[in-house]
Parts: sequence; structure tokens; C-alpha cells
Amino acid sequence: MTRLIDIEELADYLKLKKQTIYNWLHQRKISGIKVGGVWRFDRKDIDAWLKSKRRLSETGEN
Repeated sequence: MTRLIDIEELADYLKLKKQTIYNWLHQRKISGIKVGGVWRFDRKDIDAWLKSKRRLSETGEN
């Protein structure tokens, strides 16, 4: 079973402020699941998103 993390855990994991995560959600840069009014994130999805960004930066794209 996949363990979902909350926005605070994600911000800590990415070493970002929670407001940045909220901004990215609003801009649809990242995806999450809203459960009971609280955002949750699948760590595997976040890791895959990070890998895709790394590959883009290695090729010089944004």
C-alpha cells in the first residue's frame, strides 16, 4: 500500500516552504490528492516528477 505524505512532509522532503507547494498545486506543476480537505501526495509520484525535471535540466530544457 502506498503511503501518502502531507504538505508539511513534502515541503520538508523538498526543502521548500509550504506556500511554494500550494503555489505549484495551483499552477498544476505537481499533483496531489485532497482527502478530507487536506492535500496528500504519493512519494513515488513526487520522486518520478523530480526525475523528469532532472532529465529536462540535463538536456537544457525547462
